[in-house]
Amino acid sequence: MRTSIRTYLIQAKRRLQQLSTSHEQLGRFVVGNESADLDSITSALIYGYIESNRNRSLSPDSLVIPIANLPAADLKLRTELTTLLKHADVDPSHLITLDDIEGASLKKEQCSWTLVDHNILTGPLTKLVSKISGVIDHHDDEGQIPNDADPKVLMKSGSCCSLVINHLRPVLDEIRSRSSSIGAAIAQDDGRLLDDTAYSSNWTAQAAKVALGPILIDTINMTDGDKVTDHDRKAVKYLEALINIAPRIGKDYDRDRFFNKLNDAKNDIDGLSIRDILRKDYKEWSEGDLKLGTAVVVKPISYLSERSDKIAEEVQAFAAEKELQLVAVMTAFETDGQFAREVALFCLGSENAVEVAKKFEQSTTSELKLEKLVVDYGEAKDILWSCTWKQNNLAASRKRTAPLLREAMRR
Repeated sequence: MRTSIRTYLIQAKRRLQQLSTSHEQLGRFVVGNESADLDSITSALIYGYIESNRNRSLSPDSLVIPIANLPAADLKLRTELTTLLKHADVDPSHLITLDDIEGASLKKEQCSWTLVDHNILTGPLTKLVSKISGVIDHHDDEGQIPNDADPKVLMKSGSCCSLVINHLRPVLDEIRSRSSSIGAAIAQDDGRLLDDTAYSSNWTAQAAKVALGPILIDTINMTDGDKVTDHDRKAVKYLEALINIAPRIGKDYDRDRFFNKLNDAKNDIDGLSIRDILRKDYKEWSEGDLKLGTAVVVKPISYLSERSDKIAEEVQAFAAEKELQLVAVMTAFETDGQFAREVALFCLGSENAVEVAKKFEQSTTSELKLEKLVVDYGEAKDILWSCTWKQNNLAASRKRTAPLLREAMRR
């Protein structure tokens, strides 16, 4: 590589500042989905990093600016992200967030967007998008991406980062070959002393570890038979080869140890409030006059009820903050060495939401293998209906459950 991830992010922030002062320039952006989970943020970061290094001159026009699709204040909730970024000498404050975009006062006509880990843009960024120029995603196709999008990669995989790496592998190989032949001694914007090929190899290995992290997390260390695909196997094999040939980084690499540190950080939510737990991995959609919010939690529903005897009030307050009529809490956790899932659905302030919830239950109980659980959430005046299920179809993550909810909303 011609530069480190850390320096690339410094350059990307500088490029954003240039765009904010000159509305005649075109900016290239890449962004993950609104949940801003590990896979989304790193897919955008790695895509932008490799694409920006594609150009030999590293000119400002060639820089692809990666956006972490969340406010800067929410970065503290992504403990697994903080842990992973340390492997590339990057602090979360180096990332470019929604706060940076809002402060830049960009115009639609100066923004070219590539989506990763989703294929339909929602949320505050929609006001800056006139056309999607490319997509790499592992969710169901929403049918909104134009035929001339480049890239246009829509495939099933455990992690979107696997698709990003496999798609850009020829580019990365060419960059590595170029660096090996001419060296990589260039001045760095953070003032750090550089070497040549050895530094380039380590920068590549740092990027490989950042890309590898979400793949291992999303596939449970490549053991989840319902999620792991050949795309993931191919990407992991390639990334681990890049790590192992790096002089400093490869000698200490161990997959299990690497995964366990990330997974422990992801599952450590004891210090978070109920509100922050719901915000940590959150996505929302609107259909007609209803708005659905989904939160994925890494502990069982019983963990939430043990943390507070006023869960219903907590959910009601969260729904009011987000202006939601439907709140789905989807848990994914291990108990006694076995993976498990649950779904809790709350309807607030709308009989239409109650109808949707009952349609969802009727139409998906068989597919999701739902089994009702009895949970006491306490009382909340605006919650008209709620139900909690054990989900025995362990293969169905939010990528499947959320579309089923949205389908019930459209009926």
